[in-house]
Amino acid sequence: MIPMVKADGSAELRLLKEIEKRSEKTNKDVTGVVNSILEDVKNRGDEAVKEYTIKFDGKSPEKTEISKDEMRSLAADCDPKFLDALKRAAENIADFHKRQLKESFFVTKDENVILGQRIRGLERVGIYVPGGTAAYPSSVLMSAIPAKIAGVKEVIMVTPPTKDGKPNPDIMAAALVGGVDRVLLMGGAQAVAALAYGTQTVPKVDKIVGPGNIYVATAKKLLYGVVDIDMVAGPSEVLVMADESANPVFVAADLMSQAEHDVLASAVLLTTSETLAEKVQAEIERQSANLSRKSIIDSSLENYGAIIICTNIDEMIKFANKLAPEHLEVCMENPLDYIGVLDNAGSVFLGHYSPEPLGDYFAGPNHVLPTSGTARFFSPLGVDSFIKRSSFIYYSEKALRRDAEDVIKLAETEGLTAHANSIKVRFGL
Repeated sequence: MIPMVKADGSAELRLLKEIEKRSEKTNKDVTGVVNSILEDVKNRGDEAVKEYTIKFDGKSPEKTEISKDEMRSLAADCDPKFLDALKRAAENIADFHKRQLKESFFVTKDENVILGQRIRGLERVGIYVPGGTAAYPSSVLMSAIPAKIAGVKEVIMVTPPTKDGKPNPDIMAAALVGGVDRVLLMGGAQAVAALAYGTQTVPKVDKIVGPGNIYVATAKKLLYGVVDIDMVAGPSEVLVMADESANPVFVAADLMSQAEHDVLASAVLLTTSETLAEKVQAEIERQSANLSRKSIIDSSLENYGAIIICTNIDEMIKFANKLAPEHLEVCMENPLDYIGVLDNAGSVFLGHYSPEPLGDYFAGPNHVLPTSGTARFFSPLGVDSFIKRSSFIYYSEKALRRDAEDVIKLAETEGLTAHANSIKVRFGL
């Protein structure tokens, strides 16, 4: 059963510490294993990837790369209603992310000075898409669409084969809709390593994005610097803020929709209403009895879930900003009033009819979000994640002469006389 506590200045902080420990504990357990996989793939390339695919996925696919014709053939067997929903979701995602586009610029100043910034998409990006027992076509759209809008020239998707060594048809359909350029059947830390280092058949990418299990997340973390990554991901989480206007049936369902992801997932309710808290607790027991992932939900809520009864709304806001959750639901009267004070959250869901799964699949904002409190400094995946910026400077002789003494003074103050000399020699100083 999900525990219930009253906020007293210490009980809720103890909970926060336990939630923060989830990633630390698991990462220590798997780092050694992942390091050995990364080193093996770096040294042996495709051969190592194939061996790990057989070991972890059960069978190596007949061929690693899936052609566009094969993808179309597989997608044709998908549920037509799923395909229609996928296309409508893609339209929403594209519409939202197009609004994030930034433009290059240049400015002119006195004495023929030109300054500016050039923005362009990365050359090649790898997207990781889970494809085993929990296959996520939505993750294809959330990763590929903003990359293409940003101007990425080549998007390479890696996804694990099914147990019979074949591709997941739903994932293939999403790859077509999302505009993925190449699809490779491989998963786990070995796939991340192949993208980061490059192999005989897998080209080295500039960045790797997308969700995965703890082995995938750890591989991305260890390879940061060899390649760029979207963020350091941990177990998923939702924080729900609710007042007396909230429906306990809705709130319970929303908490469990996040808890079913993983036994390490965290679902927390903050409320000022003790009555609502008790009803939500009872609703969880009632609804979970009919859910397919009940055992996962029960474990997640018991270990990393909580219902916290707060004294007032300000207390809830303070706790929410401290926790910095991946998903934050505001199931309160006049939810728009709180946008300006909820500073630390990956994505905020406002009102009683904006549940977190709406963002996971369809609304348009990205569902690849910062976790484990990193929403304090990380942002959701978006167009900015796939661009790079270069600045440029043009000075005329007259302009450089005007500013020479200032540049020389700054350089000499830092003790960098060769820097100063670079200016001096131009004017015989």
